[in-house]
Formats: sequence, C-alpha cells, structure tokens
Amino acid sequence: MSETGTPPRPALDPYEEEKEHLQRVLDLIRAALESGPRMPVRDEDDEDADEALTADVVADVAVAEMAEERRHQLRRALRDPYFGRIDFQPEGEALQKLYIGKQGIDHPSTGERVVLDWRAPAASVFYSFTGQGDEARYEAPGGEVRGTVSLKRNIVVREGDLVRVVDSYVKGQTQAGNVDEFLLYRLADSKDSRLHDIVATIQAEQNEVIRADKNVPILIQGVAGSGKTTVALHRLAYLLYQHPEKLRADKMVIFAPSAMFVDYISEVLPELGVGDVQQTTFAAFALRVLDHVVLLPDPAKRLRERFALRPSQEYESMRREIELKGRVETLEALQAFLQDMEMKMVPQGDVPSPVGPPISAETIARWFHVEYARYPVRQRRDRVVARAKRQWEMQAKDAGKVEKSIKREIAAAAREFERAWPDLEPLPIYESFLRHHPGLSLRSIQRPAKYGARPLVEPEDLPLLLAIHQWLHGVDARDVFHHVVIDEAQDFSPAHIRVLQAYCPSLSFTILGDLSQSIHSEAGFRDWDEVRALFPGGSRYVEMSVSYRSTYEIVSFANRILEPFKPEVLARPVFRSGDPVVVEPVSWEGRFDALLERLSAESRGATTVAVLTRTEEDAHVYHQMCLESGLDAHLLTASQTHYEGGISIVPVYLAKGLEFDSVILVDADESHYRADPRDAKLLYVGCTRALHRLRLLYCDRPSPLIEWAVSD
Repeated sequence: MSETGTPPRPALDPYEEEKEHLQRVLDLIRAALESGPRMPVRDEDDEDADEALTADVVADVAVAEMAEERRHQLRRALRDPYFGRIDFQPEGEALQKLYIGKQGIDHPSTGERVVLDWRAPAASVFYSFTGQGDEARYEAPGGEVRGTVSLKRNIVVREGDLVRVVDSYVKGQTQAGNVDEFLLYRLADSKDSRLHDIVATIQAEQNEVIRADKNVPILIQGVAGSGKTTVALHRLAYLLYQHPEKLRADKMVIFAPSAMFVDYISEVLPELGVGDVQQTTFAAFALRVLDHVVLLPDPAKRLRERFALRPSQEYESMRREIELKGRVETLEALQAFLQDMEMKMVPQGDVPSPVGPPISAETIARWFHVEYARYPVRQRRDRVVARAKRQWEMQAKDAGKVEKSIKREIAAAAREFERAWPDLEPLPIYESFLRHHPGLSLRSIQRPAKYGARPLVEPEDLPLLLAIHQWLHGVDARDVFHHVVIDEAQDFSPAHIRVLQAYCPSLSFTILGDLSQSIHSEAGFRDWDEVRALFPGGSRYVEMSVSYRSTYEIVSFANRILEPFKPEVLARPVFRSGDPVVVEPVSWEGRFDALLERLSAESRGATTVAVLTRTEEDAHVYHQMCLESGLDAHLLTASQTHYEGGISIVPVYLAKGLEFDSVILVDADESHYRADPRDAKLLYVGCTRALHRLRLLYCDRPSPLIEWAVSD
C-alpha cells in the first residue's frame, strides 16, 4: 500500500511507472494464491467418511474455506487489482503511495498492505480530494488524520493489462480541467444489461453519502442519473466493512420497485465482494410475511388503468382511496381500531368446564390483559385457551376421570372456547376496519368464488395488512433487519415506511428517491418533510443534484420539460457534451418505417437501445412491428423479472431506474403527453433514460411539453 520516501516526482513516464508497479502487484497476488491452507480432500472410499468430524478437522475445514474464499477474491483481483493511486503525506510522517482497489491485498510474506480497500478510512482521501489546494484529511479510528496530497491518479486495468493512466492532480502543475477527464472517459462507456459498481469514479458528494453514520437515517433526494441507487449499494458494502461485528449481510435488505429492477442491480454487490444481502420488492416481502394468505392481481391491469391516456372515473375514485391508505393517519386509525378490538375481544361470561366449576370471566380477562400482556394478541389468545384446557385436564385428573370420552369432551370444550373469540386472521380484521373507516371501501379486495382460492388485494393494502400481522403475531426475529435501503422511495407511502420501521428497530435506513419522477403520485409521499416526520429522533437529508448519466444536451432538454412545474431540485449536468437531442415529425402512416430506420442506425453504435411508448398497448404494437421486420427486440412488461439488454420496447412508466445508450421516445404528441404534472414527469423519466443519444418522434402536433424544441 505505502512506499515511503521524499515527494520528488519519479523519473519514469507515468504509464511506464504504473506498468512496472502493476507487474509487481500481480506477481504478489499469484504468490498469495499459492500460499495458505487448502480444502481437505475426503477419500470417497473411506469407511469412516460419514462419521462425525472431530473438532480439529471442523476447525481446519473452516480455516480452509476462508482461505478458499480469499483465493477467489484474489483471482478476481488478478483482472483489475486497483483503480487509483493517491500520494498522501500525513503531518509529521513520510509520504505514502496508496493504491486503492475493490479489496485489500497484503504482501504474502511481510503482511504489508499493497492495495487499500476502497472502504478503508485512508481511501476516502482518494474520493474527497478535489484538487482545490493540496490539503486533505480523513477520519481514522484514532481520530482525524491531516496531510497533503501530491498526486491523484486514475488507473484502468482490464484482465491484468494496464489500459489507461490519468493524473487528476499533480502538485505544482496547472490542472487545466483534468479533474473530470477520467470521469468523462468512464461515463462515455456503453451500457450492458446490468448496473455495475462505480468504485473507480465515486465523486466527493457520493462518497459523503456512502460513508454517512449508520445510526442516522439518511434521506436522499437524487435527480435522475445522480447515481443514487449505485451509491446506496456501495453504502451497504461500506457499512459491512466498517461494522463487521454489528452488521450481517443477510440481515440487510434492499427494497426495489420491481422484480426486473432487482435483476438489473443484482451484480453490483457481488462485484464489490458482498453476498447474501436480501434484494426484493416490498410486495414480495409483505406476501411472504403474511404467509401468502392473500395474493396480488396482475400488476399490468392496475398500471394500464393508472397510465391510461384518459383514466376512467372508477380509477379516479380508487386513486383517492390509494392515497388515503398510504397516510400515517390511516395507519394510526387502524392501530386505534385494533386497540379497541383488543379491549373487547375476551369472550363475555364465565367459561363452563366439562368436568368441574367454570372459569370466571374475571380470571380469563386477567390472563389475557395482565399475565400475558407482553405477548402479541394471537399468542395471548392461544395461551389463554391452552391454559383453560390444562385446568380442565387437571380437574379431570383430580376427580379420577381418565376416560377417553372425558378427554374428547375437554378437547371439544377447548375448541368451543376458541370459537368464542373473534376471527384473528389479518384479512377479516382488515375488512372490518375498512367498513368502519370513512372514505374507504372493500372494492380493492376480491374474494374468489372458487373454494380454497386465495383472495386478491391491491398493493396499497399490504402495509395495513402487515400492521395487523404485527399486532397479531409480533415481528419474527428472522425478519428483523440491521439496515434497510428503500429505492425509488417516492413511490412508497408514509405507511409503507412506518410499517417497515418495526422490522428495523435500529432505524438504520437509507431512503432514496426523486420527487421529479413520482409518476405514482397517489401511492407515494408528497414531499420529504413527510418522511422526516417518520423519524422524530432525527434524520439527515441530502440532495444529489448532479446528473452523471446523460449528456449535457439530454439533461438540459429534460430539465426544460419540468421547469414550468417548478420542481424542488433540477438536475445539474456534468459537462459531457454529445449529440443534440432530436425532435422530429413523422407521418402516421410512416411512423413504423421511420422507427425501423432510426433503430437500425442507433443499433450500429449502441449496445442498449430503448423504444419508449406511452402505454402498454402501444408497446405491444411496436414490438410486433419489430418482430415482423426481423429485429430481435425484447418487450418489457410489468410481470417480467429479467432485463435482456439489446433493443427493448418499454412502456415509459416501466423504464424508471433503467438506462440505455440510446432512447427513441415515440408518440411524443399532444394526445399522448398533455401539459400536466403527471405527463411531464413521464416524459422526463423517458428522456433521462438515455446516456448518449435521445430522439423523440411525433405525429401531427408535438406535445405542448416540447413545443419549444420544435420552434427552436
């Protein structure tokens, strides 16, 4: 990791210097791969092969497994052992040449650190240092370390070969704009079908979020393309590195907006050497906790209704209920309803015994409300019934009544006593609450006609059903999380977040979203103050306003769509100039041919291309057209769990969170995108999916949201 010496610049050319250093590091890694314990090989013919292993052998196997995992990490490091170097001289100490990589690498003989893990305290200098002066500092376990930087160097190694060396800062030299050269180089890369890590290009404001205190909930308003999802994933890797004694990967969870998005982000944490973090959707989590006693209908139907060009009156009425169910006030009303139910649920009157005197109503109430008060409601009911049964069995034994018929009578009496209690299943309780709450109805619940089939509920019902489940059963220790990440949080209601807090008692949350992309507005929160209010003990709000994904031209174009609606935060583009955004008319009859021509041109220079449509019906039409023309295009729907890359045909409302080299947004006309906040957000989402090239096609008259682009 560190080489001590004096600050003078090396005589070698930077590329040749780094080439020599890389060879030394690769040789050390190969040496390390040859050392250490190996997994013991068991003889298949050994008669004692199935015997229990001794403690010594178990310990040896555990050590060997750890060594094998380390070798796996080193084999990965052979491809690209590090990506950066910072020459840092702490006050009163010698100069240190720190090489930064995805994982730490030690010298196999001396134990000296050769490559510093990007999550280590000293590595933060590489990310926080911006070249404004030469002073730098970082927080170490023993306190703050201050010093000066003489060199910041970005390095690209691919498959063990040195590809690029860029000096972002050299002390004593004019930087001449070099600070952003390496970032722009990496941003110009083409995309494939997965999101990838950004350890080599983490920016100072992103680094601050990644390394934020785990004990303070962090709320991130991040514009499209700010890297907020990737930053949250890197934050998980950082927290696990910094707090191995307090945090476990399998007790951390990422709630993503869809199963396809889970698939899209699935490779980031493994690239960072982190496994076992749970990646799921809120709906999948809730249904599992509820033991799948209810199901969700096909999500495509709700999305078609929500994003229809002219939403029906029925859906407009349902929209009000969706919003109401997501409010904290509704959740609190449910909790008050449950408390009232709890006070009244003990059966009235004495409980007759089949073998002796009855158990008084006062005794039953004392058992339930006092002696078992620490248990969840369902357990309390079960314990009361079981205790009554045991008392009857003791009465029978004392009376010498041991006949089987008496045992059957006692069992029947216990069942009769249990039936005297209210139905303690989540759905019937929820239905009772809906009947009593003004403004809510039962229309989101579909009871099946077929016997044994499970009822259907809508997504907005799940937080309230989970709250009932918590009341009935408490929180299973297996469902308790050490840290929770909520992505695309603008589509989460306050009720979602409040219910999840019960599963993360530490309130260690990373919540990220973008109100400018709140296309499911009735289902989410209205402003970040609503989220702040859920953490009365304090939280930290951060704005990530720099957009790294798209070119200057694309970000500027997308911003102008939103400006009339006065968004809280507008994206600030990185100055990565590219092709101008193209807005062009096509005839109704020739729109398919025009699209095919543009697709053919875009596909030659792009790895991923998206055709974004306003509705799902339009997506099916354009997809069929592509197939009939011999194009290998993939249709992305709400039920899909895998993103293929290549050419994708996507309804614009399903594209949120994804990114493509090129985007062709079709039907950008006045009938598909009106001048209202929802359509402006949809069009903004569509435009900001593009990394390098954006084209909008329209028939007849353009959408009023982009009329300025046509006149310009």
